[in-house]
Amino acid sequence: MNQVTEELRTEIKNLIMETLGITGLKPEDIDNDKPMFGGENTLTLDSVDALEIIMAIQRKYNLRIADQNLARSVIYSINTIAEFLVKEREKQS
Repeated sequence: MNQVTEELRTEIKNLIMETLGITGLKPEDIDNDKPMFGGENTLTLDSVDALEIIMAIQRKYNLRIADQNLARSVIYSINTIAEFLVKEREKQS
């Protein structure tokens, strides 16, 4: 069974930072557990950022997140994105 790795978390953080043009932060500055929206994390993201993140994830990992409620829960935090990707990889294996 696949599991979430620190490498995957860092890959996700880099994807988000690159997609949104975030500079001045290092991947390790972003908390894996804190919500990415709402100001608790070092990222200050809005709904447009959420759409860009979803599209970037879909492109990079060649998958589709069609359900809006699922998308909202997937991009809650770095860990929820990583867990989702691991589950999707397991389905494709």
